[in-house]
Amino acid sequence: MRRIFYFAILFFVILTFVNCAKRGNPSGGSKDSIPPIIIKYKPENYSINFTDDEIKIYFDEYIKLIDINKELIISPPLKYQPEITPLSTGKFIKINIKDTLKKNTTYSFNFGKSIVDYTEGNVFKYFKYIFSTGNFIDSLNLKGTVKDPLLLNPEGTTTVMLYEVNEAFNDSVIYSKKPTYITTTKEESQEFELTNLKEGTYFLIALKDKTNDYIFQPKYDKIGFLEGMISLPTDSSFTINIFKETESYKIKKPKHESKNHIIFGYNGEAKNLKIELKSSVPKDFESISYKDSKSDTLHYWFKPFVENDSLIFTVKNKNNLDTVVTKMRDLFVDTLLVKPINAGVLTPRDTLKFSATTPLTLFNSEKVTIINKDSAVIPFKGVIDYRFNTAFLSFDIKTTESYAIQLLPGAFIDFFEQTNDTINVRVRTKDNSDYGTLNLILSEPKQLPILVQLVNTNYEVIQEKYYTGDESILFEYINPGEYYIRIIYDENKNKRWDTGSYLKKIQPETVLYYPKKIEIRPNWSLVETFNLE
Repeated sequence: MRRIFYFAILFFVILTFVNCAKRGNPSGGSKDSIPPIIIKYKPENYSINFTDDEIKIYFDEYIKLIDINKELIISPPLKYQPEITPLSTGKFIKINIKDTLKKNTTYSFNFGKSIVDYTEGNVFKYFKYIFSTGNFIDSLNLKGTVKDPLLLNPEGTTTVMLYEVNEAFNDSVIYSKKPTYITTTKEESQEFELTNLKEGTYFLIALKDKTNDYIFQPKYDKIGFLEGMISLPTDSSFTINIFKETESYKIKKPKHESKNHIIFGYNGEAKNLKIELKSSVPKDFESISYKDSKSDTLHYWFKPFVENDSLIFTVKNKNNLDTVVTKMRDLFVDTLLVKPINAGVLTPRDTLKFSATTPLTLFNSEKVTIINKDSAVIPFKGVIDYRFNTAFLSFDIKTTESYAIQLLPGAFIDFFEQTNDTINVRVRTKDNSDYGTLNLILSEPKQLPILVQLVNTNYEVIQEKYYTGDESILFEYINPGEYYIRIIYDENKNKRWDTGSYLKKIQPETVLYYPKKIEIRPNWSLVETFNLE
């Protein structure tokens, strides 16, 4: 009986262990969504009379730093970036300051979105460590918003900078010196707040700082500035429009591109660019030039080829006169190649466009035929645009139609008396029901004229209308999709948006967006009213 009793107890114990060891899915718990919590500072946050060169910040869990060099904003900026460890993981952040701190100055270390917990990646957003080398913490602030006129939703963050206006301040300081205070916009809202400022007079700018050096470099950066100075304290909120300046005009060194072709690259505005050859050449020497439609380049073609080691040119643009030299090389001869740019699907508002590899001089319409799907010959008009070396065939384009276009040799003749090879192009059109239309009514415009643009979600212009007050604004043959309506107040009446200039203190032309995205559906006519008050 005693053995049976012991065996019963042993069986019960084994059965208990077996049940405990059964495999199953643990119920777990709710996912950790709480960011790390700071449990200690050394020295304390908001310390005054700060003299240390090391800061430690302790957390309640393991953390890691993400993009710390990009996210950390130190205001006022330091000459030498501090050393921050550990970069992998740990329960504290150590900051070694390698710069001499200014006297009686409040410093702010804004960590942005760089601090996350190690396990779940919860972000401890916009944590600031603040201290003062004086006996009090500066407490004034400045708020505002940064906008990019051409974009409804600006991308990324923008650096906002405040310069103290004193006896050393001038307009050129932003090209060479770091600001007094600095912050960045919040990516979601493009709002900014400069904090822990001292009383005084300041100049406010915003910078899409491509090189992250807090110095304005016009070649790379977008800039925005506030007209006039700001006196702190203030309760006002400010809006800054950023823009990319047009580069100052500069001619680049010309390049001998092919046997009879030299290219002249340039920066900035060059509407009146004129090239004049100064080297000695044969009496029968001829030249022709045109601008590139896509890049800041002027193409210079000449004949016959000259056996010079180099050619000397003067390049004139408005009041600028430069002398440039091109070293000549032994290069191949270009041949004429003409090809369509927009073949495929056309709409009734399109024209068929051609590009050419050498300068076009003549168009012979007798060498061209256009036939529709019923084999009927379609009348047309051909034009060469000598400014950009392109050609156009315009004809009455019908919907739900197809066209066969043939250009025989001799349809185009170039500067070197070469002719095109036979070109066969097929284009077609879709039915009206495949497109949508948009009828736009502008209410209470503040000024005229207005450039009205239909842009896609990449902000590329699909169609545009120039509105002077009497015209109807009808966008036709729109492919189904999502679009924005962009309004430009054309203050100088040149039918395009004009950017600003920092040194000339010119703001970019005003741009407004219709407050909602427009959805275009096939076989759908949309009417929208845009109140511009």
